[in-house]
Amino acid sequence: MNTEQRLDTDLDLIRKGTLEIIGEDELKEKLNRYYVSNKPLVIKLGLDPSAPDIHLGHTVVLRKIRQFQSLGHKAIVIIGDFTGRIGDPTGKSKTRKQLTESEVLANADTYKTQLLKVLDPDKTIICFNSEWLDKITLKDMIEFMSKQSLFRMLEREGFKKRVKSQETIYLHELLYPMLQGLDSMNIEADVELGGMDQKFNILMGRDMQSKEELDKQVAIFMPLLEGLDGKEKMSKSLNNYIGVSEPAIVIFEKVMSMPDALIPRYYELLTDKSMDDIQSLVDEMKEGNKHPRDVKMSLALELTAQFHSVEEAKLAKERFIQVLSNRKLPTDLASLKVLCDESLLTVIVKAGFASSKSEARRLVSQKGVKINQELIEYPNLNSFHQGDVLQVGKKKFIQLLVES
Repeated sequence: MNTEQRLDTDLDLIRKGTLEIIGEDELKEKLNRYYVSNKPLVIKLGLDPSAPDIHLGHTVVLRKIRQFQSLGHKAIVIIGDFTGRIGDPTGKSKTRKQLTESEVLANADTYKTQLLKVLDPDKTIICFNSEWLDKITLKDMIEFMSKQSLFRMLEREGFKKRVKSQETIYLHELLYPMLQGLDSMNIEADVELGGMDQKFNILMGRDMQSKEELDKQVAIFMPLLEGLDGKEKMSKSLNNYIGVSEPAIVIFEKVMSMPDALIPRYYELLTDKSMDDIQSLVDEMKEGNKHPRDVKMSLALELTAQFHSVEEAKLAKERFIQVLSNRKLPTDLASLKVLCDESLLTVIVKAGFASSKSEARRLVSQKGVKINQELIEYPNLNSFHQGDVLQVGKKKFIQLLVES
């Protein structure tokens, strides 16, 4: 493969699933330099340590970084222990609570294990931005601030809204984008990735590099992943998420519960399958040559194996087929978090299948309650297993996600 063909192939992989690439011509130049020098590009990701639980929505950006790693480049993941004390004002209508140092460090520890479920450990450096930001002097900061205007800062959408609604903007919040830009300058980032909500911050890094006459980072923006409801973005608060640390059976069954319409979207953003192959799958489903359930099962197997072993993913598939498919339970189940020793009556009420424990007890006595298609005759049951399916009556089903 000659250099031109290699460049085209690499760019096809990099472009896949992206919303926008700012500086694509510069990216081509950087890649061509890499082919000659064999010096890897520095791919930057900045993480706010305030919410360390990673779900598949977060892995959209992580997977793109992994693709860069597969091309030979290195990732530097910056955990914002310094900037986390300020709090990213992105999308916030009010000032964010500042985190303590102990809170930041505890959250950062949780990140590390989860990140390396997606990224290549041999090509990933995880660091804290306090390593260099703690050393910035007031003189340095004044120098950097002299090159940015207040007008530019207030162009930020979140700040615009707060000015309009007369919400307070504190001076330390204006520093956040500049500190993120200093991160890019310090590690000499060639590429920075993020969601569109991070556009202002990422472009600030590009702008600051340019003003310091440094090689500008290319900005790559990835889309938000829809959650299992197929409507809202994936979010823990909306309970429409798949966590990367969840048990294999839970990941598998959650994928199987999502609407068929999400299949191509999840294949595009969460797997290495080419766009041509994805389109072929879509065409086969439309023509009736493939059942969406079978395609979804292949997707569930692949996604589960990403965060567990192939063997565990296969076991999850077998359990799904045995418990759900063979017993003819619906595959689009909602889920409910319960404790392993929570009482059956409490769970029935929590699921919204009864208004009170007395009503729940009556449903059990009337033989209207089943778990995994097995009739439950004892209302005092208080033992559940991961993935159990509670059924009340003929049409009410919910899957139990057991917490210890």
